[in-house]
Amino acid sequence: MRDAVPRESHAAWKPAPDRPDPIAQLEEQGKSRITDLLPIRYGRMLASPFGFFRGSANVMASDLATTPRTQAIVQLAGDAHVSNFGFYASPERDLLFDVNDFDETLPGPFEWDVKRLVASIVVVGRTRGHRPDVTRDAVLNATAIYRDVVRALAQLETLRVWYARLDYAMLESYARGSVSRMLQQVESSAVHHDGIAAIDRMVTTIDGRSALREQPPLMTHRPDLASLDDAALQLAQYRRTLVSDRKELLGRYHAVDVALKVVGVGSVGTRCFVALLDAADGSDPLLLQVKEAQFSVLSAHLPRSRFRTHGERVVSGQRIMQSQSDIFLGWTRGPGGREFYWRQLRDMKGSFALTDMSPPQLRAYAAGCAAALARAHARSGDPLVLAGYLGKGDVFGRAMADFAESYADQAERDHAELAAAVKAGRIGAETGI
Repeated sequence: MRDAVPRESHAAWKPAPDRPDPIAQLEEQGKSRITDLLPIRYGRMLASPFGFFRGSANVMASDLATTPRTQAIVQLAGDAHVSNFGFYASPERDLLFDVNDFDETLPGPFEWDVKRLVASIVVVGRTRGHRPDVTRDAVLNATAIYRDVVRALAQLETLRVWYARLDYAMLESYARGSVSRMLQQVESSAVHHDGIAAIDRMVTTIDGRSALREQPPLMTHRPDLASLDDAALQLAQYRRTLVSDRKELLGRYHAVDVALKVVGVGSVGTRCFVALLDAADGSDPLLLQVKEAQFSVLSAHLPRSRFRTHGERVVSGQRIMQSQSDIFLGWTRGPGGREFYWRQLRDMKGSFALTDMSPPQLRAYAAGCAAALARAHARSGDPLVLAGYLGKGDVFGRAMADFAESYADQAERDHAELAAAVKAGRIGAETGI
């Protein structure tokens, strides 16, 4: 495989003369989305080059398809930028650190996820104003961590690889100074960022009945897109995708309300709902996120999914890659044939303020993301093949650092094109939302 795809070959990035127009790619993707929400998406992408990077996974997927490709196949996250990692609670209520976004997941060459990750490190570092040597060091360290974790897991039995996880205590043991303080702040926030806190903020009482609180334009009731009757019907179908004990648990709840909620950057415009459930006596509310699953941005460039629905594709990819997943993870097909996956809303989720990170904090956080990604790839792929290809030195890492810098330049050029398109009136953008 090294002969077919030398590790040094990953360093190169140069857009082809016939590279598709990135703004046209975004517009094409927007055709399947809720039109009146697209200005929010473009406004969030316009905010910074990293905002653009987050919202343009389809553009980078098209670019990656033109780069050298190994046959080291893993379950790809598909959008493994630094904002798509974070803390969440295991079923045992331990705080884990892992990949946490799987909308684009598909099997594919491992380096596509690594390239998405390292490019995001550089784009974030530049947004923060870090020097080029600082961002390059963060990438070199992250790729070294990825290599070392893969090589360590390659020495273990298959079952031990499957049981491996990255928890808060493990991350804290490596932290020092400002890095340790950052971890402690995020851990404290995550512990309190749970379903109960979300209920306090998002649920109100109207005429003696619980209801989701309107927060236009980010949280709205949209009967044209989903009604309570739709939610009740979908709840019954979704329940059938859960394992038996969770079917029993979910059977104690019924649908009370449903509302459209704008989330993220790249997902803005997809049909993403919050479903408010309650127990029979009305005293035990539960919030679930119901998120539309569309074609993966990788699907135009990789073999098609083996799953019949995109909801099942997302759920399966998440279960394969995460060390432990949400107990309410399931899928269904909704009105008009649209496909969805379900999960708990904010189950002790903790994220990091990336644009506030000092150089040591960015370096440490990027290393944590790389370790989590390596563990996920080792679960789904062959860690012996990955370890053999990566080797013991920094050849692959230096190639990734070169690629990351060149592709960050590309992201900045594309962001400038978006700004020009907004200024020219080609597309509308609402900022600050």
